[in-house]
Amino acid sequence: MLQNKLDVYFEKTQAYFKRCKKYAPVLLFFGGFTWDGLTLTRIDRIIDNIILLAYFLVAGIFILLVTLIDRDRIRKRLLLKYRNWYPLGLQFAFGALFSAYVVFYFKSAALTKNWLFFGVLVVLLVANEFLENRLNNLVLVFSLYFLAAFSFFIFFIPVVAKRMDVLTFMIGGILSLVFILGYVYLLYRKALAISKKEGVRIVLPTVVLFLLLNLFYSLNWIPPVPLSLKSGAIYRSVVKVEDGYRLSFEKPKWYQFWKDSDDPFRYAEGDSVFCFASIFAPALLKKNMFHHWQQYFPNRKEWLTTDRIGYEITGGRYGGYRGYSYKRNLSAGKWRVDVETQEGQLLGRIGFEIEPVSSKVVEVKTVFR
Repeated sequence: MLQNKLDVYFEKTQAYFKRCKKYAPVLLFFGGFTWDGLTLTRIDRIIDNIILLAYFLVAGIFILLVTLIDRDRIRKRLLLKYRNWYPLGLQFAFGALFSAYVVFYFKSAALTKNWLFFGVLVVLLVANEFLENRLNNLVLVFSLYFLAAFSFFIFFIPVVAKRMDVLTFMIGGILSLVFILGYVYLLYRKALAISKKEGVRIVLPTVVLFLLLNLFYSLNWIPPVPLSLKSGAIYRSVVKVEDGYRLSFEKPKWYQFWKDSDDPFRYAEGDSVFCFASIFAPALLKKNMFHHWQQYFPNRKEWLTTDRIGYEITGGRYGGYRGYSYKRNLSAGKWRVDVETQEGQLLGRIGFEIEPVSSKVVEVKTVFR
């Protein structure tokens, strides 16, 4: 009796889904994005990484089911009964992964330099919602699965290892490649679901993607996850106090309610210009960071380095590790400070303009960070 009721309920659900199928991509898109927004908080939280790892493994299970059913390798009626739902399950798992990556990588991406990789993630997130009828294409599926693995391991390894450098990036990339190659081998040798020729066709694009992503890394086009710039701005003074930092900037006009830093900086002889930044890093992770000061020269139409000032951060604080640098004797014009890693990976860019004045600014406003 219970089984009959379940069968009736399942048939009604299938019929309802067929009527609403055209709305599925939109619902899955917003549903997955909303779910990730509610459940994922910090890139170094164990529970968040467990959730992402679960999505990754679930995607692998659905890839196996879709492939085996498509190749007529499954005979169990119970598994065959739900065959129409497996592509949707795979689509949801991919969507959940890529939406989480968009959230995490957006926080770390400085779109002036490493926009390309972030853009790829956004495109994959949107395109995934319309891929249901292409999920039997194993070359496409395993390319997506490799990108999902790669995007996960290159920030998961630094979180676990408490360090972030070329070695941890290479370990993450190699783990992703080995995992995918091992999966393809199992489908070929154990499940007998693909031929040797088809296996080679799947592996080649994966290897090409692996090499391409390493090229992206060498060009600093991949955001330096799990680091992210929480805030950064220019001030007249930065003073370390017992519970934080006291930041001073020129008192804004009454209508400039949004102004909370010095841009433009009204500069008089003898002034110091401070750049203050808060950088989020996972707990116990230590990393050398730099403030890369540059000035724009209109006659040469290029930015030239004036200073590159470094300091070490230690992760764990939710609001970010706070640090600053400063300069004197700045000339008028456009300036910027790139907050970057020792390897030159860009977390964020703080732009401002120097406007010369004859006397020092006396009215200031103070905030605490």
